Amino acid sequence: MTGQPVTPAIDNLVLEVDGGTGSVDELVAGTERGLLLTCLWYIRAVDPQTLLLTGLTRDGVYLVENGEVTGAVNNFRFNESPVDLLRRFSHASATGPAFSREWGDDYFSRTAMPALRVPDFNMSSVSQAM
Repeated sequence: MTGQPVTPAIDNLVLEVDGGTGSVDELVAGTERGLLLTCLWYIRAVDPQTLLLTGLTRDGVYLVENGEVTGAVNNFRFNESPVDLLRRFSHASATGPAFSREWGDDYFSRTAMPALRVPDFNMSSVSQAM
């Protein structure tokens, strides 16, 4: 119809970071004080032009002190742009399988991501979400 070739659908998402090695445990061991986020959920666009997103943490937010997980903390609402995060991260693990929870099993089921240490990740408020 348009004379353009057909573009196949994309059903995988893989991020590899040059120099990304090790595991989540090794990233935690190198963290003086921070939060370990295990799941981001209910992600929605705030500003499509800058790709500013908002969402909630879910199913595990842990306080890290002196390289060790010392306890669980509340869930939070966050406001961040993944483009900005990729400019700011300080360390990355090796890429490994990841579950894209936002879309479930049927969409982006072939996902692989590294864990990232991101200084000053913007937690905008405490969330009542459980």
